[in-house]
Amino acid sequence: MKKKTFLLTVLATGVSANEKPITGTVQSSCSIYTTQEGVYGNPSIDELSTKAADGGVNPVIRVDTSQAGYYTAKITTPTSFSTSPTLNDVLNWTGDVNVNQVSDVGMANYDADKSTYNTTHEYDLTVAGSTWFEIESGVTYGVDKPLPGGTYVAKVVAECIAK
Repeated sequence: MKKKTFLLTVLATGVSANEKPITGTVQSSCSIYTTQEGVYGNPSIDELSTKAADGGVNPVIRVDTSQAGYYTAKITTPTSFSTSPTLNDVLNWTGDVNVNQVSDVGMANYDADKSTYNTTHEYDLTVAGSTWFEIESGVTYGVDKPLPGGTYVAKVVAECIAK
């Protein structure tokens, strides 16, 4: 049997391709609101604290979720100042996060079930609704060294993360 070879030539002129994007918008089912601003009190010359007993105010944030079990609230207490006078000694930070109020009794175990590492507190939002978190922050400067006069600002980081 003989093999025949054919040569096929295609002239491609005027051929074009067109890409069309498909877009969509997803609204998060989890929102974060500040319900109480935090204020540092100055109970001693080397300390700042948000505790009421120290003249401070603990910040409170509210996390709302409309879908149970799909989000984690991640709240990190401060470990530095975003604004402060020049500081040339060690800062020793403390902080805590606790559930202050809930919209559903099913959220009662959020504090007991939270995961804590470094200065981050994670809460599995297993129930739809609102949860108010109270944040405590404190810092001491050096060893009995007075804090310089000025304005001090530290930030709490609150996130709502989809699982």
